[in-house]
Amino acid sequence: MSSLESRVFFCYFAPVKRTNLMNSFTPFQIGSFTCTPIDAGDMWLDGGAMFGVVPYTLWSKAIEHDERLRIPMTMRCLLIESSHTGHRYLIDNGIGTKYDAKKCDIYGIPYGADPLMESLTQAGVDPSEITHMVFSHLHFDHCGGTTAWDSAGTKLEHRFPNAQFVVNERHWAEANSPNARETASFLRDNIAPIGESGRLVTVQDNHEFEPGFDVLNIDGHTIGQQLPRISDDSYTVVYAADLFPTVHHVPVPWVMGYDMRPTVTLTEKAQLCATSVQQEWIWFMEHDAHHVFMTIQKDDRDRYKGVPLGASELPF
Repeated sequence: MSSLESRVFFCYFAPVKRTNLMNSFTPFQIGSFTCTPIDAGDMWLDGGAMFGVVPYTLWSKAIEHDERLRIPMTMRCLLIESSHTGHRYLIDNGIGTKYDAKKCDIYGIPYGADPLMESLTQAGVDPSEITHMVFSHLHFDHCGGTTAWDSAGTKLEHRFPNAQFVVNERHWAEANSPNARETASFLRDNIAPIGESGRLVTVQDNHEFEPGFDVLNIDGHTIGQQLPRISDDSYTVVYAADLFPTVHHVPVPWVMGYDMRPTVTLTEKAQLCATSVQQEWIWFMEHDAHHVFMTIQKDDRDRYKGVPLGASELPF
């Protein structure tokens, strides 16, 4: 077995050990919306990059890492089905299946696996039934599942043939003319098919899809990232996307090295943490490998912290 094959073999037999998780297809109800977590797979990312200027001696006490100093992450999408309009929205679609064995090894993902489609099947939904593919943003681990190579490996095919592709207008411009730091996150094989599909819909900030379902826009991680928000008279659930990759990223200074505008992230986190505490929001975690939901509270030193919620602790 070659060294590369050995590393890919490791990816298959070293899955992320998860705790406090609902099954990927366990739905929850917010008003007229049935919401189902959709598993798009796990990955391992560099811990130093994930915690920016936070030193290893601190972040390594908060979360485990492997021998390559990578931390376990997941790609947890959200299916939102509206009984009012009949629309089926899918929030993000993971990294996809287009990577070769070398790239799979870098990110610790199983080569040849297709967890997104498996999870949709478990949820009883065919990709053709998705009416809106809503992107928080277009970094590779959020939109890579839009297309896949055909059997010959020569042509990209759309996996959601009837969906509108919904992107913030400012973010679409950024993705098509990125700065030098962000170029590696915007992959042409992911983005070009969206623009060429004839189904791209760019929306303004704070877009409302229908009553009870809108987005919040932030610019620190990337220009125009949108955080879907579902609410009724009692509860509000916000899709965390890359604002809070894990519960350990809630403290305001704990900002990813991947954020394009970290001082903007500081301001956005402080504002949204304050609102979240006041209005008792529940956050749906896209990337946290161990926790699906969290709330935000203040600790005894008046600092914000993420508090995981298990399935039995959810109020809805």
